[in-house]
Amino acid sequence: MKRALRAVCVVLLCFSTALSAADFVVGDIRIEGLRRISAGTVFNYLPVKVGDSLNDRGVADAIRKLFDTGFFKDVRIERDGDVLVVQISERPGISSITFKGNDNLDTEMLLKTLKPIGFAEGEIFNRSTYDQVEQAIRREYFAQGRYAVRIESTVTPLDRNRVSINFDISEGRIATIRKINIVGNTVFDDDDLTDEFSLKTKGWTTWLSRSDQYSKERLAADLETLRSYYLDRGYINFNIDSTQVSITPDKQDVYITINVTEGERFVISDIELAGDLKAPPAELNELVELRAGEVFSRKLVSESTSALAKRLGEDGYAFANVNAVPDIDDDARKVKLTFFVDPGKRVYVRRINFKGNSKTRDEVLRREMRQIEGAWIDTSKVDRSRERLQRLNYFTEVNVETPAVPGTQDQVDLNVTVVEQPSGNFLAGLGYSKSQGVVFSTELSQENFLGTGNRASLTFNNSNSNRAFGLGFLNPYVTDDGVSLGFNAEYRETDAQDANIANYTTDQFSGSFTFGVPVSEFDTLRIGLTARNTKFKVGSNASQEVVQFGNNNGDEFTTFEVSANYSHDTRDNRILPTRGSVTRLSGEIAVPGGDLTFFKTELSHSHFLPLFSKYILNLKAEIGYGSGYGDTEDLPLYEHFFAGGMRGSHKVRGFESNTLGPRDSKNQPLGGNLATSATAELILPIPFLEDVDSVRVTSFVDVGNVFGDNQELDVGDLRYSAGVGAIWLSPFGAMTFSYAVPLKTKSGDEVEPFQFTFGTSF
Repeated sequence: MKRALRAVCVVLLCFSTALSAADFVVGDIRIEGLRRISAGTVFNYLPVKVGDSLNDRGVADAIRKLFDTGFFKDVRIERDGDVLVVQISERPGISSITFKGNDNLDTEMLLKTLKPIGFAEGEIFNRSTYDQVEQAIRREYFAQGRYAVRIESTVTPLDRNRVSINFDISEGRIATIRKINIVGNTVFDDDDLTDEFSLKTKGWTTWLSRSDQYSKERLAADLETLRSYYLDRGYINFNIDSTQVSITPDKQDVYITINVTEGERFVISDIELAGDLKAPPAELNELVELRAGEVFSRKLVSESTSALAKRLGEDGYAFANVNAVPDIDDDARKVKLTFFVDPGKRVYVRRINFKGNSKTRDEVLRREMRQIEGAWIDTSKVDRSRERLQRLNYFTEVNVETPAVPGTQDQVDLNVTVVEQPSGNFLAGLGYSKSQGVVFSTELSQENFLGTGNRASLTFNNSNSNRAFGLGFLNPYVTDDGVSLGFNAEYRETDAQDANIANYTTDQFSGSFTFGVPVSEFDTLRIGLTARNTKFKVGSNASQEVVQFGNNNGDEFTTFEVSANYSHDTRDNRILPTRGSVTRLSGEIAVPGGDLTFFKTELSHSHFLPLFSKYILNLKAEIGYGSGYGDTEDLPLYEHFFAGGMRGSHKVRGFESNTLGPRDSKNQPLGGNLATSATAELILPIPFLEDVDSVRVTSFVDVGNVFGDNQELDVGDLRYSAGVGAIWLSPFGAMTFSYAVPLKTKSGDEVEPFQFTFGTSF
């Protein structure tokens, strides 16, 4: 600015004599000193044209206008006859901006942060804004809690009036929280309140979660959590008066003080519904989760408004608006709630449009839609349609929008946008499980064959105990109603002894047809017919039980089996669910006409219950029973139930696979005709991987066992274990790990705390 004023003064002195008698008429304009900037740019900002009459005030204005562009560090205006000479000195341009030491902030993000203040490659370098640049970088690090960050910059001149700029950053460590102090709370103590916070003081687990590292954004979220904690417990007038964050001189530790006013606790005096309800008041009242006399809760008020709006959405009022208005009586510490209902216009769906399904046919998506064209919109059916599309596992994303049709007030379109994922797999690799050793597997499968939604597969698996070849095909929509039809052919060799079972081998060839019928939106009945040929070979030094089975039944059997499976499935995802449940009742019977007659039946239930902060509780239980009938006295050995390990139906992790239950005269696991198991599993959010859906970590308790023909289910014989587990759906197949400690064992139990599998399951 001093230079600009000096230039203005010099010019005015030069022009004072010449302009004293008459103004100067510009006959031409000449620009001198240009290096990077074009003359056209200068003329664009210069408020003088050829033919203008120029005086000292006009000169000052012209110089000021050119300086205001920020392009020039010096501007002089002179007169050469009738020619106006504009002499300029350009500011250098920024050729490159580099960062060193920014391990925790991406370079692209830093460049994006600096661009709004005019600091970017190709822009003019202006030292007057240089301090703003460093402050902007510091703010990004302060937001991470890195208050000890140090920034050194170097400006290197280049040819053609350019500069390169390098920032050498020493990030420092994130400041850790030494103390969180809440002042003004008398109803709840500090520990109860700070337990709800994501920020924590330093503890023995914070090195993993890093929850003791200060973050401005996380503190703001915790303050909202604190406010919700009080409002959900009736303290309507709760207020956070102030928040102080102090940093130690070395900028390594943070002390947080939160000053609050709790106020009084309020109860509900009355609840009313007002407005155009569009539904029976009694039905809507049932959706309100609060009642007179109960403590006020903002959470329940919010859930009630959502439930009321959702109910109206089921009748076509997709844009219904419900507001809860409190009438607070401070003296009586009571609040009256009025839910004002504005249903808006009732709308119907004009058209359903699909986008992004370049491979999958429209009809495959359309048959999953529960909302239909030409009908009043039902938001619950729209949500269910989205869920069904997600469950197909053809898409990584499914987004549904309901824009209004232009020119109408009662029509919307349903626009479904999907992002397809590869549905074909060719897997050839090695895996390992503690029970089966090295597993070689090859699978060629197509979940969405030629975009039709049909499934085709060709598999080969090989391990110490199993070798299998399979060919399968399934059409899930033989009819428009969702009737499915499929077939499967398989050859399997099993060495039972290598699978921790008694000493025998089986070679089986089977062919089957399955027929599925949807009973309701969540219920399906499947019927199967299977023809199976089994060759049974008694191993050398086999037990008396194995030899006796071979003597009684021979070494080759042909069976004809009829199976039925009824399932009720409300899970949001088939692979890694987060909510919902699945119940299955299945049975199979080898009918007369074959060499053996027997039956097996199983009942299982698994429920996923979201808790809080992405914690999910999974409770599951299973029981199975089988027996021979007719000329077959007992359930065939190769059809027995087994328990133990982390594979199969009846998992009891911490014990070796298939080793629980009855044993033969050689002390080898024999399995049994009755099995039961149960698991309580807490699915845990993973720090810094909360949004990664392919990884899941759990803590669990398992219980279960197998019982023989002459045994009754005895709770005292059940085995228990507890531990932690993880599953990763990697590009190379599923990896599953568990570490479990048996809580109840008996003599002879085979313990295996650490277990894992790698590769595809079969």
